[in-house]
Amino acid sequence: MSNVNIKRAIENIRSGTSVYTPIVETVVNAIQAIESAKGITNGLVEIIVKRDQQMDLDGTVPEVDGFEVVDNGIGFTDLNRDSFDTLYSAHKISEGGKGFGRFTCLKYFENLEVDSTFEKGGKLFDRCFEMGKENEIIINESIADSQKDSTGSKIKLIKLKRTKFPDKKLKTMARILVERLLPYFVSEDRIPPTIVLREEDESEVVVLNEYVKTQGQIQEIKSASSEYFLDGVDEQKRFVGRVFKFYSPRSQTSKVSLVAHRREVTSISLHKYIPEFIEEFFDREINGEEIHDKNFTIKVYVFGNYLDDNVSLERGGFEFQKENDALYGISQVDIERNAAELARVAVDSEVQARYEKKTRKVNEYVSEKAPWHTGMLADVDLTDMPYNATDEQIETRLQKIKYEREVQVRAEVKKILEKGEINDLKDKATDIVRRISGATKNDLAHYIALRRSVIDLFEKSLQLEADGSYSSEGVVHDIIFPRKGDSDVTPFDDHNLWLIDERLNFTEYLSSDLPLKGRQDRPDLLAYDKRVVFRGENEATNPVTIFEFKKPQRDDFVNPSSSEDPVQQVIRYVRRLRSGDFKTPQGREILISENTPFYGFVVCDLAKKVRSWLEEEKDFKPMPDRLGYFKWHENLNLYIEVIGWDKVLKDASMRNRIFFHKLGIE
Repeated sequence: MSNVNIKRAIENIRSGTSVYTPIVETVVNAIQAIESAKGITNGLVEIIVKRDQQMDLDGTVPEVDGFEVVDNGIGFTDLNRDSFDTLYSAHKISEGGKGFGRFTCLKYFENLEVDSTFEKGGKLFDRCFEMGKENEIIINESIADSQKDSTGSKIKLIKLKRTKFPDKKLKTMARILVERLLPYFVSEDRIPPTIVLREEDESEVVVLNEYVKTQGQIQEIKSASSEYFLDGVDEQKRFVGRVFKFYSPRSQTSKVSLVAHRREVTSISLHKYIPEFIEEFFDREINGEEIHDKNFTIKVYVFGNYLDDNVSLERGGFEFQKENDALYGISQVDIERNAAELARVAVDSEVQARYEKKTRKVNEYVSEKAPWHTGMLADVDLTDMPYNATDEQIETRLQKIKYEREVQVRAEVKKILEKGEINDLKDKATDIVRRISGATKNDLAHYIALRRSVIDLFEKSLQLEADGSYSSEGVVHDIIFPRKGDSDVTPFDDHNLWLIDERLNFTEYLSSDLPLKGRQDRPDLLAYDKRVVFRGENEATNPVTIFEFKKPQRDDFVNPSSSEDPVQQVIRYVRRLRSGDFKTPQGREILISENTPFYGFVVCDLAKKVRSWLEEEKDFKPMPDRLGYFKWHENLNLYIEVIGWDKVLKDASMRNRIFFHKLGIE
């Protein structure tokens, strides 16, 4: 008589099991019962599918509601019965028994019933009982003389709990069971009994053994199957990986399965270790003039005492860790990664072809969209790159490699500097500098490629719209520098002032289209360069640059009645800045001295009307290329240029052309 909290035992079953687990457990017990019987040469296990009596509304096959597993094995002898009634029984420990498998039945089914015939003292008896759900494992037991002529058992898994069975078709269920039980079918030292999956009315019958023996849907690739050894904490452990082809697979993903006591315990997709396995493979068959491609996946079954000794109670996993196991020394990842290499051997030419295809895709991405990575491709390892990687995945992977290399270089530099040994410096400096230079080139190429895009966008903004109009000055303004912002929120790498003047790349403070504190006037841009010149008593003399932008093709600002004379606006801003009563939007003092130089830039289209106005009324001098004008206001220490949008585009393109040429993105 047992006294077990059965409900708690079932609730504590860990993940890793599925609704197929109790079926497999029951079939394995049936196989063991046949192997225990002496003289049985016609061993038979029948898995009978029980379905709902009602047809589905759509006329399809009714849902699966339960199973019966029938065998002609030794039956529930007193020893087997007592083992069933004992939690964690050691009765079948030599065969990998954990004494717990029956509890998974009640995790997924409402009831488990046993109807068995066994032999005792030369007579046959029938033993029937149910599995309890509270404290007694065996309930409602009865024993009677049997009218049957042989031993055997019928295990009933009655009524699914809470969920529908995931599959309806018998062939689908058969394929899954074959995968889980394949170690029994391919055992080299034991011949398995015949295992049959059938409908209750025998309208459809599938012999699972035939998947391997006659149908040829599962074939071992013996040239790839092999043993391998891994170093444990105390000794090396031996593993055997057997590689199989699964034709017309239900699951189109190749896998590694770890086996304990001839039962599949875990299964993981091979592409976790070798990305090229994410798609199925094909064998080409030629029959006369007809050519057929037969699809298949690869599955590696791994056997070993280490797996047998460390399988979990529920057979849903193992006691060792998945990664970096300090206690056992060998992790699940270690075992699976080595097994994956056996799978590679099985389809090496196909995997290599896929790797080359992946490499070409990465090279095309770098060549066409990310030339800044060109210098890194020569020695980059793309093994872990997803097979059908998107542009985002490729860029992310390359950026990760770049970061890892930078971290490594910095660590090596730090190590050399801390040791301070000149010999180390001489030996390693050349290599480290080369790698630093490579990373710098990568960043520079990226930056130049972005400049190419900015120039293209800028050129587009100067073209006519579909309705014949031009972009507003706001559009071109935002390309050069975002409006309503300043350098406190717009750092130097977020603006494109280099389009106008490379000296404006780095500034101490920028204000864009914001009114100066205390006034309503607001210049398009104010730029305060870093403090690079000091005079007198070390007081800073900050060059100040002021910009005014006018919409392409606009010329009305030259009219006498206009209040938007850009030259006068620049002069007015300079005078007010020199008065010293303005602060930045954050309240900082704008440092202006008597000798502070001012630079003014007016950017507009130089139409004929504008040119005449500049030469005749404003006394500006034309630049040699006639695409701009300049003037020096000595009293204000102000130099002003009026330049055309075309000049901005032309000069920016010219300054960067050599870089674009070197990068191959002209």
